[in-house]
Amino acid sequence: MFYLPTYSPELNPDELLNADLKAAVSKQAPKRKKGELREAVMTQLRRIAGSMARVKSCFHCDPVRYAA
Repeated sequence: MFYLPTYSPELNPDELLNADLKAAVSKQAPKRKKGELREAVMTQLRRIAGSMARVKSCFHCDPVRYAA
């Protein structure tokens, strides 16, 4: 068992995936409608989910190696 501080996003692999998602969606043209943003996010989430190497890479960073 690993005890983590109350708020420690740098130690959470999920936060690395969230940062990847945010960076990918932010590179696209701005979305003007809520549905467009939702579709862009869902498309990117599908890409991330389809790439196991991309997901695994989030567990190889030194701060989150404990979770691998």
